[in-house]
Amino acid sequence: MALEIKVPSVGESINEVTLVKWLKADGAWVERDEVLAELESEKATFEINAEQAGVLKHIAKENDTLLIGDIACSIDTSAERPASAEVPAASPAPAKEAAAAPKAAEPAKQAADVKATPVAAAIIADKQVNPANVVPSGANGKIYKQDVLAALQNPGRAPQTVAFGRNDRPEKMSNLRKTVSRRLVEAKNTTAMLTTFNEVDMTRIMELRKLYKDGFSKTHGVNLGFMSFFTKACSYALQEWPAVNAYIDGDQIIYHDYCDISIAVSAPKGLVVPVIRNAESLSMADIEKKVVELATKARENKLTIEEMTGGTFTITNGGVFGSLMSTPIINIPQSAILGMHKIQERPMAINGKVEIRPMMYLALSYDHRIIDGRESVSFLVRVKELLENPELLLFGKDPVKTLLEL
Repeated sequence: MALEIKVPSVGESINEVTLVKWLKADGAWVERDEVLAELESEKATFEINAEQAGVLKHIAKENDTLLIGDIACSIDTSAERPASAEVPAASPAPAKEAAAAPKAAEPAKQAADVKATPVAAAIIADKQVNPANVVPSGANGKIYKQDVLAALQNPGRAPQTVAFGRNDRPEKMSNLRKTVSRRLVEAKNTTAMLTTFNEVDMTRIMELRKLYKDGFSKTHGVNLGFMSFFTKACSYALQEWPAVNAYIDGDQIIYHDYCDISIAVSAPKGLVVPVIRNAESLSMADIEKKVVELATKARENKLTIEEMTGGTFTITNGGVFGSLMSTPIINIPQSAILGMHKIQERPMAINGKVEIRPMMYLALSYDHRIIDGRESVSFLVRVKELLENPELLLFGKDPVKTLLEL
């Protein structure tokens, strides 16, 4: 009996996907729930699994564009399981042999820790290959059978390429890259985008991180980074300047009483922008945990459509790549985006004296159709004030003025 495996629905707005790579060969025996192929939509990468055990037959080819519901492959569930598909139980090694050759067990342990297909992992364990010497060809550093065989043929060195070659290598643009390209052009063509700049003295934040980073990590199980300070500061500023947290829908302006902060993350297949929901009500530790969770999912191509839609404001950090200043492009339909940059020590005039301070340029790109110059500049000045005086992040106001009700 041939069981048809169809492309599943991955979101209301997704009509087609691209079959990026077959992970199981045509005619191979597959087990139930085994990953068969990688598919890519315009927003995320996902996998299809075997619904039953049997012999796999490819129907679609790699790089084919498939509609939702199209048949990607079929599985012959009536086929007889080949003897080679049965995994024999490992027999315990004699204690004397184990003591005599402790290094023999190390490749097997390493193989269990790396990302590899079952066949590749078996070869690594059998041939005692060091996974560090294998050049992975799969997404997110996944090792395939051919990668291990290449490492065995070239022991001690990675496959060489011809230096100063003149080869052209055409490569089909992924759905994700197409979407990013389309949205960036749309943002430039449909918004009255301007950018305003400021700079923030990071001295206080860096002192706080140095003083409390160990205790914070021990208490909350996550590092104290810069993103929680910026997210918290933006949440307060967005509530004070609601136009920056709004967007245009036809002839209406949609305001939000909450702050769903989108965080731009560089993933293996392009830029993705997962969302931290209700950032205004999260603690610093909750924000840091969410950033780590979303960034990890982005690197592993495991973000869902829901996790990447619905943001009201975006923060992007070009500083991690060394950018000193840039003009970020609005993440439509949002109306503004804050760009963080590299922290650079610069001489600053402080109380009439020149001091070296860790400074960061901030850039706020905004849609002038909805946000006036006064609002954009005031928003950025407020973010600067909150970052340079982190104690204000507790209430959003000066504690003494709050006490005195001023």
